[in-house]
Amino acid sequence: MEALGIDIGGSGIKGATVDTVAGELTRERLRIPTPEPSTPAAVATVVREIVEHFSWTGPVGVTFPGVVLNGVIRTAANVDRSWIGVNGEELFGAGAALLNDADAAGVAEVAFGAGRDHAGAVLMLTFGTGIGSALFTGGRLVPNTEFGHVEVRGKEAEHRASDQVREKHDLSWEKWAEHVQEYLLHMRDLLWPSLIIIGGGVSKKADRFLPLIDLGDTPVVPAVLRNEAGIIGAAMTAVNR
Repeated sequence: MEALGIDIGGSGIKGATVDTVAGELTRERLRIPTPEPSTPAAVATVVREIVEHFSWTGPVGVTFPGVVLNGVIRTAANVDRSWIGVNGEELFGAGAALLNDADAAGVAEVAFGAGRDHAGAVLMLTFGTGIGSALFTGGRLVPNTEFGHVEVRGKEAEHRASDQVREKHDLSWEKWAEHVQEYLLHMRDLLWPSLIIIGGGVSKKADRFLPLIDLGDTPVVPAVLRNEAGIIGAAMTAVNR
């Protein structure tokens, strides 16, 4: 079945139609920069623009970079604070399915990507403006984990190891890999997953830093679907809700 997936990020809002059985985009994705300030009204305008671009009237799934409970947004770490308390499903239309962005990426990656057919605990971490997380046990999602906000050396992990931090401080890949390694070791010791998947935009440059990461017996692999994962996961959620 086909559905429209829209992935709201701190720097860009991306959308495309998706074949939810094959886990593939059916049309070229559209990316529009996230407006500043990223208020609900401004972002909703961009979402409507993407819907209109595809002339779409079918199921729509939308991701959000924060905790989403029963369609209501509870946190907004990397977008405007005015999102907190907003009913996202009302904002984007009664038929829209709303979920956390990293959860959406994980849903797609476990169904069609690096976590496919993996029976154990799988942790997906997306490195971008912040650090998103999605945890699966036996293929089932534990929603809204928000592990990017755990503290490492007295600071939230995403303030030390996000891709935005790497770019902002002009860190070498080697130096940034040290920050990522420390964070991943912390997460391994908390959860002991049998697989860690690294997603987000930086995953397409995995060869620059993943060879520098060593978690012993815990494998760390790049996402297969990369930046399309959130779009695909959002569309899957819209169809399966």
